[in-house]
Amino acid sequence: MKMIVGLGNPGGRYAQSRHNVGFLVADRFARAHDLGWRRKRFNAELAEGNIDSVRVMIAKPQTFMNLSGDAVGKLFAFYKIDPNDLLVVYDDLDLPLGKMRLRPKGGAGGHHGMESIISRVGTSDFPRLRVGIGRPNPDADIEHVLSNFEGDERVLMDETFALAIEAIQVWVGEGIEKAMNAYN
Repeated sequence: MKMIVGLGNPGGRYAQSRHNVGFLVADRFARAHDLGWRRKRFNAELAEGNIDSVRVMIAKPQTFMNLSGDAVGKLFAFYKIDPNDLLVVYDDLDLPLGKMRLRPKGGAGGHHGMESIISRVGTSDFPRLRVGIGRPNPDADIEHVLSNFEGDERVLMDETFALAIEAIQVWVGEGIEKAMNAYN
């Protein structure tokens, strides 16, 4: 089974925020494959189904971002997910707005949600899709990540989310190397 985890903060207050790009991508990917959010397990919303004959679970942890590993670690262990079959989608301040980077493994890069996941799954050797939200003012990171996309940003991010869905589709069917070659 492949497990796709979109990171974000639960609740309407953060629903469209930059920090929730993982949730936004997960929602669009699930919708593109007619997978509904029908279950909750280990404090995560789940959508499941088969995509190109591959069993896929999409998870949105319902903890706040910094505790994402609590839900992901339990799902990872319960379903006996191989680290190569886990893809985490999250926001990245260090990438320009709308840019994406797929990587087969790596550190947390200062992202507290990723720090939590790495701690709970016991390895950083799993694929990730970083979605750039930009860093216009280094002194206002918290305000920036919790703000919503505005105007032209929203148009650009809709295009980025469409590419993210394609990249995840390639990862599911053909692996991280093919997805990186096509979308990095």
